[in-house]
Amino acid sequence: MQSVAEKLNVDPRRQAKFLYWMGWRICDICELIGEKEKTVHSWKARDEWDRADTVERVGGALEARLAILIHKEGKTGGDFKEIDLLHRQLERQARIQRYQGGGNETDLNPAVANRNAGPKKKARKNEFSEEEVERLQQAFLDGCFDYQRDWYRAGSERTRVILKSRQIGATYYFAREALIDALISGRNQIFLSASKSQAHIFLGYMRGFVREVLDRDLTGDPIVLANGAELFFLGTNARTAQGYHGNFYFDEFFWTYGFNQLNKVASGMAMHKKWRKTYFSTPSTMAHEAYDFWTGERFNKGKPTSQQVSIDVSHGRLGSGRRCEDAIWRQIVTVLDAADRGCDLFDVAELRRDYSAEEFANLLMCEFVDDSASVFPLTMLQPCQVDSWVEWAGEFSPFAMRPYGDRAVWIGYDPAETGDSAGIVVVAPPQVPGGKFRVLERHQFKGMDFADQAAFIQKVTQRYWVTYIGIDATGMGTGVAQLVRQFFPGLTTFSYSPEVKTRLVLKAFDVIKNERLEYDAGWTDMTQSLLAIQKTSTASGRQTTYTAGRSRTTGHADLAWALLHALQNEPLEGGAAARSTMEIF
Repeated sequence: MQSVAEKLNVDPRRQAKFLYWMGWRICDICELIGEKEKTVHSWKARDEWDRADTVERVGGALEARLAILIHKEGKTGGDFKEIDLLHRQLERQARIQRYQGGGNETDLNPAVANRNAGPKKKARKNEFSEEEVERLQQAFLDGCFDYQRDWYRAGSERTRVILKSRQIGATYYFAREALIDALISGRNQIFLSASKSQAHIFLGYMRGFVREVLDRDLTGDPIVLANGAELFFLGTNARTAQGYHGNFYFDEFFWTYGFNQLNKVASGMAMHKKWRKTYFSTPSTMAHEAYDFWTGERFNKGKPTSQQVSIDVSHGRLGSGRRCEDAIWRQIVTVLDAADRGCDLFDVAELRRDYSAEEFANLLMCEFVDDSASVFPLTMLQPCQVDSWVEWAGEFSPFAMRPYGDRAVWIGYDPAETGDSAGIVVVAPPQVPGGKFRVLERHQFKGMDFADQAAFIQKVTQRYWVTYIGIDATGMGTGVAQLVRQFFPGLTTFSYSPEVKTRLVLKAFDVIKNERLEYDAGWTDMTQSLLAIQKTSTASGRQTTYTAGRSRTTGHADLAWALLHALQNEPLEGGAAARSTMEIF
């Protein structure tokens, strides 16, 4: 009777070795192949089966199986796949054997050795392969909402002007759009904002995008890509930046101070027809310099009647975006448009509860404000807006452990009521009599109880040398004030009355009118908050008071009140030193 090895025409000695490495016992092996136990034991001893390592055992099995498949007649598709797999596994086994002997990749791949023999090629900064650019482009397109796809389809337009709701992802979108264009076309990209800190939001979005998709770091400021494209991030210093050229993106242009002059320089950057210009912003007031640019009235200036155009800038005409009669592509995107076209980031019903009808219309429905009734109109606030990273360089380091060093600061705080948001500002008082106040930080938060609000204030006192804190002690402010007093006994509290409000507003009006206040030009929320303060009458009609939307139906005026609380520490006449802390009733 023939044994299994004879039937398969396989060397019984080799078969016995493989079966032993598979864990078979000698007696079972002998029964299968038809050999005596003494013979198999002698093979085991002479060939040192037990001394073989894992690499040798697996490699031998791979080799045997591969030989069988190669000599097999009538191979199936599965056989060919297995042959290919076994070859790859043998290559891996060879690498392991080489590395065990102190070798490296060049032992298997002569091309690697040839590359290593020549001079080393230094890796180029911000270099991306075609495959990586395709991955970025696909991720960019996959992440767009429907209204952002309108912007993408209009990307070839010479000029795009977009009026938008807050927080619908415009800055995020255009940062990625510009990066993709720079990678594909090699064109420069220029980002203009009211301040350098605001412009760097674009930079942060780009770096986060590349890190998320490719797990790589995008370096430099400005960013210089390997294909020669440069990406610049500019604030108000762009007024003198005559040497830049490329596509430019003008962020929140309706809140920029000196728009006409800045836009003249910006337009010069994109004078060549190959460049593209993109303006996008939330609306401010109809008195802003950019308003006639939006409506098309600027296009008509100086032209004969026959050449003038009439542009319908209503939402009904521009909701889908269109190229207008002055060759500018315009679009209006409200928060309702964004929600209807795929943006699931909002709860519109909650927004309607949190904002008054006027604020909802301005901030989220793209309607301009008439600031004629405001105590602090936009024309008064714009001289207070500065590029803080430029103007305060050397004195203020926002990312340092002690941003303002050992200089004194004041804190103003407006606590949150139910449904409202809390606001805090950190103000650097003047260094000389009659000097300027600097708003170093501002924060808003919602949904925090009074203990959390007090804890946040305490963290601020650990980063700055705080010499004054002013808090509205109305409502929840009472609890916040009690906790703050535990670590800052010299706390000043305010119990609001028409007289107290008048005193707060008059002091702030004096400071702002005389251009003694500075805050970062990119803080549109601070400007919006101050714009909301209006003069009105009490319920009885007998006294004058001031309101700024501090009820639960509004949420952005808290920064204005927090600022007024801080400024109140200087006497109305603006003396050399701040008065001592006190209770104001």
